[in-house]
Amino acid sequence: MNVFKLKSELEAFLGLQKKENKTIGFVPTMGALHRGHLSLIESAKLKNSLVVVSIFVNPTQFDNSDDLKKYPKPLENDLKLLKQVKCDVVFIPDVKEIYSKKITSQNFDFDGLELEMEGKHREGHFDGVGTIVKKLFEIIKPDNAYFGEKDFQQLQIIKKLVKKLNIPLKIIGLPIYRESNGLAMSSRNSRLSEQHKKAAPFIYEVLRDTQQRFTSKTPKELTLWVEEKFKNNELLQLEYFTIAEEETLKTTENIQPNKNYRAFIAAYAGNVRLIDNIRLQ
Repeated sequence: MNVFKLKSELEAFLGLQKKENKTIGFVPTMGALHRGHLSLIESAKLKNSLVVVSIFVNPTQFDNSDDLKKYPKPLENDLKLLKQVKCDVVFIPDVKEIYSKKITSQNFDFDGLELEMEGKHREGHFDGVGTIVKKLFEIIKPDNAYFGEKDFQQLQIIKKLVKKLNIPLKIIGLPIYRESNGLAMSSRNSRLSEQHKKAAPFIYEVLRDTQQRFTSKTPKELTLWVEEKFKNNELLQLEYFTIAEEETLKTTENIQPNKNYRAFIAAYAGNVRLIDNIRLQ
């Protein structure tokens, strides 16, 4: 496993691989790796000559400085896990290597995708995401990049970024990887108290119940039902629930037969913010 901290060294190494017509699969992460990340790497290994994983906690996508400080950074364990899944290349730059002297975001227009859901609650978040993903794509120049559907809004925004900037690569979204109790795997789960770990699977239970009720209830009825369910849960605080069309991510009131929909949730378990979503048929 090759580990790089400098852009110049990584670019030189990957340039040689490209000359040998090797395809590059890329999995960007912020570290604190879990089974969900490893499943992305395993999928990438099946379709590419070599796989690059980046570990970089990107400061410009955090709207909460405490959240940035508390974000877990178990680098030694991450590298151990990457060796176990036979990752080829790891890029672990520091902030200065990525942003030089000025830690700021570029401003993006994602045709309104950035204004929905997370965009309403995390100011500047998607400018930060777009900035770091664009920088990493420019350094690594992958053929394929892999993202989990837990951050479905982020996935749609990155697809939009690639399309609008004509970046020559394929974005591949893969299903949410879950704990045995249904909780969506997340690096933030490690910060949950024992009490909140037991309570958090309620989020997925509500999503599955929403999925079952989708054909018999209107989106408004389902939203009110979910809000009521969370009011009766003392350990979890709902930030938002919405049923949105997959392409535009706009909240919908009327279901149209030729469109795809998802239910999205953001909730707090103590001071840990969790998000999840489910496809609705």
